[in-house]
Amino acid sequence: MKQALIPLLLGAFLLTACGGSGGGDIVAAEQGAVGNPASGGTPATCGNNCFLSSVDVEKVIAQAVAEAEARNVSATIAVVDRVGNVLGVFESTGAESFVTVTSTADLGSPVVGGLESLNFIPATTAAIAKAITGAYLSTGGNAFTTRTASQIVQENFNPGEGNVSSGPLFGVQFSQLPCSDFSQRFQAGATSTVGPHRSPLGLSADPGGLPLYIDGVNVGGVGIVADGIYGLDKIITDFDQNLDELIATAATVGYAAPTDIRADKITLVGKTARFSDAVVADLQSTPGQADSIATIQAAARGAFVEVAGYFDGLGARAGTTFGQANSGIRPADAATFVGADGQSLDAFVFVDQANQNRYPARDGLDTPAGLASNALTANEVQTLLNEAIGLANQSRAQIRVPAGTQARVTVSIVDSNGNILGMGRTRDGPVFGADVSLQKARTATFFSGTGRAPGEAPADILRGFPEPLYMAPMTLPIDFANLETLNNPLPSLSRYVVDAQIFFGDGDALESTGTPVAFADRSGGNLSRPNFPDGPTSGPPGPFSKPPGEWSIFSVGLQSDLVYNSVIQHVAHVLGLVGDVPQNCTGNTGFSPTNAFTVENSVSNLPNGIQIFPGSVPIYRNNTLVGGIGVSGDGVDQDDMISFLGLHRAGERLGTINNAPPEMRADQIVIPGQTSRLRYVNCPQTPFIGSNETEVCNGI
Repeated sequence: MKQALIPLLLGAFLLTACGGSGGGDIVAAEQGAVGNPASGGTPATCGNNCFLSSVDVEKVIAQAVAEAEARNVSATIAVVDRVGNVLGVFESTGAESFVTVTSTADLGSPVVGGLESLNFIPATTAAIAKAITGAYLSTGGNAFTTRTASQIVQENFNPGEGNVSSGPLFGVQFSQLPCSDFSQRFQAGATSTVGPHRSPLGLSADPGGLPLYIDGVNVGGVGIVADGIYGLDKIITDFDQNLDELIATAATVGYAAPTDIRADKITLVGKTARFSDAVVADLQSTPGQADSIATIQAAARGAFVEVAGYFDGLGARAGTTFGQANSGIRPADAATFVGADGQSLDAFVFVDQANQNRYPARDGLDTPAGLASNALTANEVQTLLNEAIGLANQSRAQIRVPAGTQARVTVSIVDSNGNILGMGRTRDGPVFGADVSLQKARTATFFSGTGRAPGEAPADILRGFPEPLYMAPMTLPIDFANLETLNNPLPSLSRYVVDAQIFFGDGDALESTGTPVAFADRSGGNLSRPNFPDGPTSGPPGPFSKPPGEWSIFSVGLQSDLVYNSVIQHVAHVLGLVGDVPQNCTGNTGFSPTNAFTVENSVSNLPNGIQIFPGSVPIYRNNTLVGGIGVSGDGVDQDDMISFLGLHRAGERLGTINNAPPEMRADQIVIPGQTSRLRYVNCPQTPFIGSNETEVCNGI
C-alpha cells in the first residue's frame, strides 16, 4: 500500500573485480533480468570502465515505456549515473505534469503543512529523486531501493509495528537537498560532470526507484512516476502491485541488481530489509523486445524533456565511471591518507572538474571570542580522517554482504562554525553518506554550542532565521498566479527553542548563558522523534518534532522546517517561476504571495541542513568545542563508533584533541518527568573483523 513522499562509493571496487555477480534466483524469470546489459549497450565485461552509455540509457527508458504502454498508462522516467548526473528524463505521451505528496491520504483528517498534501510538485523532480535514491543508497555490497528507504525512515521500524523505535535512517530523506553547499549542480551545455549531484526533493521513499548495475557494478538508478502520488509504503505485511515499481522493474531488465546483494538478503536490527514487491514475472511487456527510443519519438509516443537545473532535454547522455576522476571521486594521495603504521588506507577523495581535491585538510577558523589557538589545525584534521578511515577498514559493515565485509563510509570534519576542514572516504561507500556525514558533523557542532558567545549559541541562531512559510495545496487547475500560504499550522523555529527549554526544565538550554552540553547526533535524534523516548507511542513528542496531527514523514519538525522554504523555492525554479536557490539551505524566506524569494539572515553553520540519525560527535580541545566529526555509510552503530573511537584514537596520537569530557555529554542530562535519558553513542558489541574484542567504546 503506497501512501506518501519522502523526499561514495564503488570507488576502488572498480579497480578490483567488476565482473561476475550475475545474480542468483528469486524466480526463474528474475534470473534473466540480472547481469549483462541488452545488446548494443556497454560491453558485457566492463573491467575498470563500467558506466551507462547513451545507448544503455535509451534501452532502460524504452523498456519502461513498453511496460507503461502495456498497462495503458503514461509515465515519467528518469535515469541517473551513480553520482547523480541526470542522463535522461523522458515523458511518455499523456504523462501527468504533477504529483501529490501525501503520507496520510488514507486518514480521515489528512495532515497538511510542510510538504504534505502539496499537489504542484513536478513529476520530473519526483522521478529524478527516486532514481538518485536508488543509485545513492546502493553499492557493490548492497542494492537498496526507494522501497527499502520507505522501510527505514518511518516513525517505527518496521512500519506498522507498535512500541518500536524509529527507522535506522529516520531523517535521511532530508539530505542531498537542492540547496546543499556540498552537492554539485548541472552545468548547461556540459556533458556529465563531477558529482555527487543534488536531488530536487532529497531522498525518496516512494516505491519505483531502483539501482542499475552492469556486471555487478552499481552504475546508476532509474525512477518512475506514473500514479500521480509521491509517497511511501506504510504497511509492509503485504506485497503490493505498485505501478511505478512494476514499470521500474521492466526498465532494469538487463541492468538489474545482483540478487545476492539485494536488500532482502540483508538484516537490520535483526529484521529483513525490503527490496521490491515486483518481479519480472509480473511484467505485461517483453522488455528485450521494446521499441527503440527513435521509434517511440517518431510515433509521438513520448519525448525527452528539459528539467531546469538537471537536464537539457536534448537526448540521452552517457554517465561517468565511478571511482575515476570524471565522476568526482577518485583514489586519494597514498602518502597523505596513511594509518599509524604508515600503510596506505586505500582512501578516496572528492575532486572538482580539474581533478583537484575539493576538501584537503586545512586549518579551522578562529573559534568564538578570538580564541585562535583553539582552532583545529590541518594536521589534526588529517589525523582525524586517517584514524576514522583506518577504523572503518577494521570494522564489520552492517548493511552489506557478504558478512564480515569492511565498513564503507564517508568522513567529514568541520570547525566550530560548520566550515568544512576535510573529507575523505573508503572505497565503495554509499554516495548518500557524503552529504549526510557533513550534515552530521555540523549538527553535532551546532547543538553543542550552548554557552558560546551571544549571537553564536544555537538559540540565537534559530531565533535569527526567518520563519517558514508553508504553501497550501492549489485548487485545480493549478494557477501559479494565485498562491496561498497556510495560517494553520504556522511553524516557528524560535518555538523549538522554547519547547527544548521546557523539555529540559532549563530556561538557559541552547542559550549563550547556558552550561555547555555535548550533543552527538544520536542525542539530537532522540529530541527529534515523534515520541520520547523513541518507540513507546505513549511518550510525548521530542522538542524538535512536530506534535500529533501535524507530524508526518514530510513534515518532521525542526529538520524539515529549517530547509522547507529553500526546497519550495527550488520547486518554483524548476517550474520556471523564480531563480534557483542559493547553496545554503537556511535563511530563505520562502514562497509567499506578497514576498518573492529573498535571502535573509543566512548563516554558514548549517548550509546543507541538519541530520537526525546517529553518526557524529563534537570535537573538543580539553573543555572547548573546536569542531565536529561525522560518519555515514554502512550502519548507524558503526557510524557512531567510527566517529567516537576515531576521535579518541586521534587524540591519543596527538595529545591535543579529545571527545567531550563524560560529564559534559548529553546522556548526563536529567530530564524532568522522564525516566529515560538521551543517548550519546552506541557502539557495536563485537565490531572488528578477525577479533572478538567487545565493548570497545567503554571507558572513553
